[in-house]
Amino acid sequence: MEKHNPRLLLIGLNWPDPTATAAGVRMLQLISLFKSGGYQITFSSAAALPTGGEFPEIPGVNFSRIRLNHDSFDAFISELDPGIVIFDRFLTEEYFGWRVARILPRAIRIVDTEDLHSLRQARKVALDNGVDFTPSLWKTLEITKRELASLFRCDLSLIISRAEMDWLKEHVPSLTPQLFYLPFIFEEADLVEESDRLPFEDRKDFVFIGSGRHLPNTDAISYLKKVVWPLIRKKLPDACVHIYGASLPRKVTDLRAPEDNFFVKGWIPDVSTVLRTARVNLMPLRFGAGLKGKMFEAIHCGTPSAMTSIAAEGTVLADKKEYVADDPHLFASLAVSLYREKKLWEDLQRRGDDMLRNDFCCTAFEEELMNQLDVLTHQLDEIRENNLLGSMLLHHTMASSKYLSKWIGLKEEQSKQQER
Repeated sequence: MEKHNPRLLLIGLNWPDPTATAAGVRMLQLISLFKSGGYQITFSSAAALPTGGEFPEIPGVNFSRIRLNHDSFDAFISELDPGIVIFDRFLTEEYFGWRVARILPRAIRIVDTEDLHSLRQARKVALDNGVDFTPSLWKTLEITKRELASLFRCDLSLIISRAEMDWLKEHVPSLTPQLFYLPFIFEEADLVEESDRLPFEDRKDFVFIGSGRHLPNTDAISYLKKVVWPLIRKKLPDACVHIYGASLPRKVTDLRAPEDNFFVKGWIPDVSTVLRTARVNLMPLRFGAGLKGKMFEAIHCGTPSAMTSIAAEGTVLADKKEYVADDPHLFASLAVSLYREKKLWEDLQRRGDDMLRNDFCCTAFEEELMNQLDVLTHQLDEIRENNLLGSMLLHHTMASSKYLSKWIGLKEEQSKQQER
């Protein structure tokens, strides 16, 4: 019987930063979950180190830099010898998955999708071209084929949204055995006590929260400024909107217009400080995927959100048409109603709290995941034998990626020698 190996390697696309992105929050939640499961965690990334050139400070986690297309990674994982390797998004599986499979054939390979990148991209293509988003459009994109291939090659895929679980089961049913639903997870203590929240009367203004590195956010800010905010301002001329987010590009900061009560503030270390005093959180997202961290942070602070269907996707709120609107005029009316009507505002606040407690604040996720990992540990050969498509894709990927990676590495060494 296979023995449990407590060493776990997380390969991040970036270093975890919960103050900048929802992906950073997700990564910290994963780390916490596996630490509770008794795993010894090493986090590695080929990305540049954060500002200051130092590793993040996360108690109980070892950090190590790795290199793309370099044999030093082989030596690194051979020495570490983890029982589980988790790839942060399909891109890191493309970079390192074949090496892990070759050096550590008994290691369980897991991809954490964060969200379905192909779904987000397909929706953007539809928006940019003024056409309807359809499954057929999604299936034609190169990124869809790449992402699905990555999911098939791995032993388990962590899916953050119920909507994405349903999407994959419907359109790629053969992938179903490898899917595991793991959303944002919260403890009861994460909820702010009602007595510590500012009431409706003591709050004012609107906020938008989102990293400038995420295209759905920059598109939403531009759409808000040019289309939605003028509609809101006609009915609420004294209200302001404040835009917060890390790495906001010039095209966003240039939208700042104090004369229109439109303020672009940029990065803030703790968004809860502004969400706790705002009356309404605006989420006019026109494309995207996964769960939206900005909505959960707003719920945590007791701040209702005016949302599009994309923003609410993956939650029970997506089915409540009184809280969701895609047409810009209807979205503006929803935002104005939440701003003016205390009863509607308090009702949505309560629904958000109930959603966190019932759907995302549950220790069952940890228990179910640990049970699934136990099954993988003891039935890995049988599970991989049944995943013939994944085995085929891994075989061809190992053959092609191996020689491409070695060629890139050789070219880099030749360039360094010429520079000397």
